[in-house]
Amino acid sequence: MKAINIKDKHALFSKQWHPHRIATVDNMQVILAKIQGEFVWHSHDNEDELFQVIKGTLYMQFRDRTEIVKEGEMIVVPKGVEHNPSTKNGEEVHLLLFEKLDTAHTGNVQDEMTQTEYPWI
Repeated sequence: MKAINIKDKHALFSKQWHPHRIATVDNMQVILAKIQGEFVWHSHDNEDELFQVIKGTLYMQFRDRTEIVKEGEMIVVPKGVEHNPSTKNGEEVHLLLFEKLDTAHTGNVQDEMTQTEYPWI
């Protein structure tokens, strides 16, 4: 039960699109990620995902629109909704995510970007 400095934790890794776990809350995980460019279109059949932007601007693409999520804002992607997080103009975006422990990184999609283990930092 100690305070966690999110900016300090982000400074511990540089790999993009590779989530790092910083806490668990019951059956939920709090993870940090750095992203840049396009990810993978995917959905999670049984899990919602919360994305909070710590630094930069996230472009959360949905099939019918793109939501712009700015620093200090968050967005919840409901289960079953296809989405693709991205950034623009080469910007690296720092995120905090909150999701169930068994949430697959890219849902049912397997891609070279898919991660299966999230290291603790």
